[in-house]
Amino acid sequence: MKLHFLGTGAGLPSKQRNVTSIVLDLLQERGTCWMFDCGEGTQHQLLHSPLKLSKIDKLFVTHLHGDHIYGIPGVLSSRSFHGNPSPLTIYGPVGLRRYIDACLETSTTHLTYPIEVREVADDGLVFHDDNVTVTARWLSHGVPSLGFRIEETDRAGVFYPQRAKAKGIAPGPLFARLQAGQSVETPDGRVVVPNEVMGPPRPGRTVAILGDTRPCPEALEVARNADVLVHEATFGQAEANLARDYNHSTTIEAAEVAKMSRVHKLILTHVSARYGQEDVSNLEAEAKTVFSAAQFAYDLLTVTVLFSDEAVAETID
Repeated sequence: MKLHFLGTGAGLPSKQRNVTSIVLDLLQERGTCWMFDCGEGTQHQLLHSPLKLSKIDKLFVTHLHGDHIYGIPGVLSSRSFHGNPSPLTIYGPVGLRRYIDACLETSTTHLTYPIEVREVADDGLVFHDDNVTVTARWLSHGVPSLGFRIEETDRAGVFYPQRAKAKGIAPGPLFARLQAGQSVETPDGRVVVPNEVMGPPRPGRTVAILGDTRPCPEALEVARNADVLVHEATFGQAEANLARDYNHSTTIEAAEVAKMSRVHKLILTHVSARYGQEDVSNLEAEAKTVFSAAQFAYDLLTVTVLFSDEAVAETID
């Protein structure tokens, strides 16, 4: 699981940053990718990344401000030009369907694949299957803005081969069956169940991706114990009044959310165009005074989402 930051700017593109779009790379886990927001120019950013538009089968939209949605018509059209017949599901606030329908109708764009727009009206479950659950909560912004929480199903516990051998199980296919959660029978007829030779289930990974927001209790709930939290930090703390006036967060406020939510890693994004690269380095240092595992994203950054036990090992190393 990886996060690809295609655009990390706020409001309008700059020479250093395009506007917001993030892709959650699930190619290893499920052979697809999920996009979160799609600002203007996103399809151009994709061309400079290792990602393929044809692999994106879900688009999650946090809110309907232009810097988060103006790239959608181009992405939908280009995906069609690529000849991908697979369906695309789009999730987002009420009004998203009307926007997409108007863009496609006005431009007489014909898609070669079906799209389904699922408008989110309430907090709660957005998507679920055997491997992952996506929930959403409304945040605090000038317009309805969503935070998405992506949670993997728990993994099987650690397999202990010595325990299996002690119970008369020989290495080979029976080991594999036990690791797959199946009971097996020893040569003398005894049944061995998986929990006799395996540790407790291990948590899957959790990623929290917030739309534009002021600090609020709902942000804490979406971020709770996440392995990676993606949080906007449009302004530095010196511009706290501007952040409040425009319903955005500062570096310090985002870091405080990460700290209170007990996340493992904080990625800050949605940076105002007023800041140059040297400024952003200072803003990152500012956030780290509150939460040391903070990092500012930049366009085309890739972040690997570690399992919690891997993250602990990485910290120790």
